[in-house]
Amino acid sequence: MTRSNKLNSAIILTSLLSLTCAPLRAQSPPPPAFLADHYDIAATLDPITQTLSAVAKVDFKARDVSSAVRVELHPNLNVTDVKSAAGKTLGFERDSQNSLNLIVNLPSPVATGAKVTLTFTYAGPLANEENSPVPGVRAAAITRDGAYLLLPARWFPLTNYPSNRYTATFRLNVPDAFAVAGTGKAGAPTPTPGKNTVEGNRLVYTFQCDSPAPSGTFVAGNLQLNPKQAEGINVNVYAPREASGDAQKFADDVARSTVAFSDMFGPLPRPEFTVAQLPDGTLRDFAGPGLLLLSKRIWDPRGSDRTLARLVASQWWGNAVLPASRGDVWISDGLARYSEALYAEQNAGKEAGLKAVDEFAVGALMYEEAAPIAQAARLAPYSPDYRSVVMNKGAMIFHMVRAQMGDVAFKSLLHDFYNKYAEGSATIENFEALAEQHAQASAKAGQPPPELRGFFAQWLNSTGVPDFTIEYVIYRTHKGFRAVGKIKQPLDTFHMPVDLRIDTEGNPENKTIDVVGTESEFTVETFGRPKPGGIKIDPNNLVLKGSSTLRARAAIARGEELAEQGRYYDAIGQYQRALSIQPNRPLANFRMGEAFFYQKNYQAAANAFRDSLQTVPEASEKWTEVWSHLYLGKIFDLLGQRARAVNEYSKAKQTNDDTGGAQQVAEQLLKKPYTEGAISASAPANGAGPAAANPQNPPANDRPVLKKRTDTSPN
Repeated sequence: MTRSNKLNSAIILTSLLSLTCAPLRAQSPPPPAFLADHYDIAATLDPITQTLSAVAKVDFKARDVSSAVRVELHPNLNVTDVKSAAGKTLGFERDSQNSLNLIVNLPSPVATGAKVTLTFTYAGPLANEENSPVPGVRAAAITRDGAYLLLPARWFPLTNYPSNRYTATFRLNVPDAFAVAGTGKAGAPTPTPGKNTVEGNRLVYTFQCDSPAPSGTFVAGNLQLNPKQAEGINVNVYAPREASGDAQKFADDVARSTVAFSDMFGPLPRPEFTVAQLPDGTLRDFAGPGLLLLSKRIWDPRGSDRTLARLVASQWWGNAVLPASRGDVWISDGLARYSEALYAEQNAGKEAGLKAVDEFAVGALMYEEAAPIAQAARLAPYSPDYRSVVMNKGAMIFHMVRAQMGDVAFKSLLHDFYNKYAEGSATIENFEALAEQHAQASAKAGQPPPELRGFFAQWLNSTGVPDFTIEYVIYRTHKGFRAVGKIKQPLDTFHMPVDLRIDTEGNPENKTIDVVGTESEFTVETFGRPKPGGIKIDPNNLVLKGSSTLRARAAIARGEELAEQGRYYDAIGQYQRALSIQPNRPLANFRMGEAFFYQKNYQAAANAFRDSLQTVPEASEKWTEVWSHLYLGKIFDLLGQRARAVNEYSKAKQTNDDTGGAQQVAEQLLKKPYTEGAISASAPANGAGPAAANPQNPPANDRPVLKKRTDTSPN
């Protein structure tokens, strides 16, 4: 090849690489030249017009020499003026490629380390999820009944979200019928007259945020303050009067998880909390510094204990320790999610922790292929993809790290990671380096430490999970028996130690096999005769892996998520996929029946419910029997066949299963026929929570409305 040809080939290769990488770089912008350091914000919320108007005075610090200040601001909020510290109006424009970005042009470049103060005047509607910075999620809304302003809505000019921390003063002007809860230290509200007689009197709530943190989340409405204390920790609970009876239980749950995590990770500098009820129609829960928000539909301390634990854990992972970039959120959201399992294990025993891990595995398989964890910047925060990859798969990876290192070394790692990076930010690489140090230090004499470098490269930078199969032959020996076989799985780059358990007529034998590539041989000697089918791969579920059961559950979970959005046709496709993986699964047939029912395809719904009743369900899905009978009864009532409906309701009563209040529902329907449009309780999700869909009050973005569901998808 000539020199000219080599040069041309290099140019073509470089061009192709740049084209390939361009989308990824577009999703992972470089840190901005200016970072917000302090905010002074005065905002007025108008429930009549559903608008916000605000003036935000922002102190910026230059990280690089630049004459352009770039901020993120909700696209619905129209900026009318930007002034310098001297009061001079500056030029500004929305980024033509991304309307979330606003660029302010300074008169001249600013040196690194210098400070700039700008004052933004802006206003606009915040009524629904239109143009929301979080796609499909209403992250901020102002209504006649109340309002909420979540930080990811970018309702004030943010820089380097979610990685920046700052001090701030927020002044929120609201109708005097509203109370406001949020981040920061709240002062007594100040009365102020409205601009007209329609508005009436108003109040100004001031929140002082003196510690640098990602502050700026608030909820307003008919909320009653219930100050409580538990285990020496102050917890202010804000909820409507009718929902305030459980305030002490919420305080107890928050205090219990705070004490548990303080022992594990180290104490918070300011362990004071506000728990507030968030209206339905947005995220099911959210956390800010010292602030824990639960939506109305999961406002139940009995069902939200683990959710509260995750929100409390986010005070360590996501507030005290921030991800250094959008690509590093595994160390915050993934670790906060895994902390649920750590808390469940400590609070309710090992089985409770393993149940949480099982839910993480199902959630991870829902959209695992969407992106590697290290490329989380490609995923929209709080989207189904994000929850699956970053939170659920992320939690499973922490679980696997724990298994590789051992409990003592892992918990020591979390403690040291928090103490090293508290009040700062960290990268995935920071965690990896510290984990390797702890693995080296904790290795037993004469044994090599776990090989974490390859582990992290494999699990954080790639998609795909192993589906293990096994082939083996049992031989008789002079001392007993020998199992000779192969472990197979489809990932060519896979390399991990995997446990085998051989159940025998005597004591079980355990052995760890170094599984490398798609096929690994093993030999295990046993004293007792191995039982037929008695060799189990990863019996303690220490590895994230695929299986027909888990993949069927993941498909059902995807279907439930689609049904909750009213996308019944797509949901049915997922339920059919689950049945193709695991035929005759009662839950898949039941959920398909529900979807057909809400489509008013009553014959197809009846067929699916009958199919659900044909197979004996697992114990965790036994509730599908009583609810299949209830739905069949509803169908017959709608078709004018009252005698057949009564027969189904009677069968529901005979099950004696009261999951989701089924027995009371049966009693009501025996007395009065079901009619279209009637609002009644609906079946639980996986036996632990609300209906998969409720068209009478469909949730906008999230899990449904009666109680907490099995939590494979925390948001």
